[in-house]
Amino acid sequence: MIQNRLEDILKSGKQPTVAALVSGGVDSSVVVHKLVEAGIRPTIFYIRIGMQDEDGFVDCPAEEDIELTTLLARKYDLPMQVVSLHEEYWDKVVSYTIETVRKGLTPNPDMMCNKLIKFGCFEEKYGHNFDYIATGHYATTYTDDGITYLGTAKDPVKDQTDFLAQINFKQISKLLFPIGHLDKSEVREIAKDAKIPSAMRKDSQGICFLGKVNYNDFIKRYLGEKPGRIIDRETGKTIGTHKGYWFHTIGQRKGLGLSGGPWFVVKKDVKRNILLVSRGYDPKEQYGHIIEMKEFNFISGKVGLWSKEDEAKLFDLEKHKELPKVKITFKVRHTPEFTTGLLEPMGDKGFRIISDEPIQGIAPGQYASVYDTEHMICYGSGMITKGK
Repeated sequence: MIQNRLEDILKSGKQPTVAALVSGGVDSSVVVHKLVEAGIRPTIFYIRIGMQDEDGFVDCPAEEDIELTTLLARKYDLPMQVVSLHEEYWDKVVSYTIETVRKGLTPNPDMMCNKLIKFGCFEEKYGHNFDYIATGHYATTYTDDGITYLGTAKDPVKDQTDFLAQINFKQISKLLFPIGHLDKSEVREIAKDAKIPSAMRKDSQGICFLGKVNYNDFIKRYLGEKPGRIIDRETGKTIGTHKGYWFHTIGQRKGLGLSGGPWFVVKKDVKRNILLVSRGYDPKEQYGHIIEMKEFNFISGKVGLWSKEDEAKLFDLEKHKELPKVKITFKVRHTPEFTTGLLEPMGDKGFRIISDEPIQGIAPGQYASVYDTEHMICYGSGMITKGK
């Protein structure tokens, strides 16, 4: 069953050392409150991850965040550190975003930030000194036969397991999600009752490293513009122009500048810099049933989707494709809804998802997150290479 790991730790009688990652928002602030309420005195860390290039183009103002985090630390009389992972974030996440877009794919910087920065670089530099790292993610943990799994949150709208689905077993084994068993409304109430400084602060939106910079302006800065044709997939006629395929993604509807729509991007021809579009409120060309992934990250190593005998074949290249199809639920974008389907092994350790219903806007470069049939456990994710 899904468990509140914090409660389990307290029952064990241990007094763990905890690093609490606080952004200045209400969720991570309530995490600190819950830890203190449980008798744990965490060390608060604020991670600066915004980045300025040589011209100061990219900026993520942190002054208000740090001020609210400082007030929180004073309120609970806790130690606090502001640490910089500017360079690491640029090298690992921002560069990944630019290169993924350059290839005509759709990036997921939030997922990479969790995997590589918050639970990667931070752990290597600071987190290794603590027993646990606590965050304000809406997620839980599940333990079975000594193996820790990533579990979904109580609040389906706020559930963030799809953003965590690339972490590894070492990382999930050390994480605490003290608010994962709460609804967002409950978190707000706790914050108000406890008079937490950020109680009424709005949730942050968008990609942090951009600050107030428009996403397309950011892409233009590093990839420039390259005019190309927009072609009606049904007729083959050129119906407009665009400024570069990297400004667009599969399933996109807004920002095409075409009349007589709505129009949807259904395919990108990267070599010829062409966008293929389809008209209508629900064009069939937007949808697919097959999602292919070259590789798949199983968070906990031990999977639990197959029998023990079959699972032994999972990481054997020759026997891998002998594994049977298994029933799953999954997501290909951040949404409260889960879709049912089958997970099927492919050659070279790849996997494909066969969906029970048509999926809109399958975008290569994004990640498909896989769950059990009750969507209680997130087993991991794989980068989408093809949708059809």
